[in-house]
Amino acid sequence: MVVQELIRNMRERLEPLMGSGEAKSVIRLIFEALKGWSVTDLVVNEDREVSDFLQSEVEGIIQRVERHEPVQYVLGLARFYGMDLKVDRRVLIPRQETEEMVDMIVKEEEGRSDLRVLDVGTGSGAIAIALSRNLLFPDVTALDFSEGALEVARENADALHARIRFLHQDIFTFEPTPDSYDLIVSNPPYIPEEEKEDMEANVKDYEPAEALFVPDDNPLIFYSRIASIGAHSLSAGGRLWFEINPRFAEQLVKLLDGEKYEDIEIHKDISGRQRFVSARTASDK
Repeated sequence: MVVQELIRNMRERLEPLMGSGEAKSVIRLIFEALKGWSVTDLVVNEDREVSDFLQSEVEGIIQRVERHEPVQYVLGLARFYGMDLKVDRRVLIPRQETEEMVDMIVKEEEGRSDLRVLDVGTGSGAIAIALSRNLLFPDVTALDFSEGALEVARENADALHARIRFLHQDIFTFEPTPDSYDLIVSNPPYIPEEEKEDMEANVKDYEPAEALFVPDDNPLIFYSRIASIGAHSLSAGGRLWFEINPRFAEQLVKLLDGEKYEDIEIHKDISGRQRFVSARTASDK
């Protein structure tokens, strides 16, 4: 068997599960993890004989993916903002939408140095590490209540030489001092429990529920708490950024208005969905 045949077999098994586009992405991830190959390498090596060992490794991965296990967990690897991050079932898999929010922040803060940044619910450390590497000399703090998640985040920060202060802390008891931060960013849990049954198995059966779901009767529970903390701990003109559930965008805007934030804005993702909200504290705070 040559590489081209192996890829065809993989595609035939994956496409019924996830569609053509995602199947191609998964195949690229598998070859990148197993062989270090790029898309170009796949083309160059399409007539190369495949070893029995590689066939066996691919078969093991495909079988797990067929059981709906996310390929990122199978490989222990996820790509985010040009970085390779370790991921396992202790953390959420970083999404493209979150990359978009990071990119918005990096572009907005271009040229500003020494920003004091807080990432709430850091998980794998994706946001904190990306901001640490792409802002100008930031002082980044990453908070999570899960010690398991923080272990993963610390490993990622060490591997990527990112200087980050990690806090094992429950956001509902966290009390930072006034004027502690210039930027607070969070992708908190935002999926109501009532939506759980409609979700894909590879998400609800594998990713950590505590990082996904919120009570049906209080879907903004994390946003409310973080906004309250920001109102007291952000510097004058400090910035707040959230990734959100589009269902609750308008409710969140009202909540932030009630906390006296200014310049409250809803931002759309690349698919046109209301996916992010930003706000600013008063400049004369």
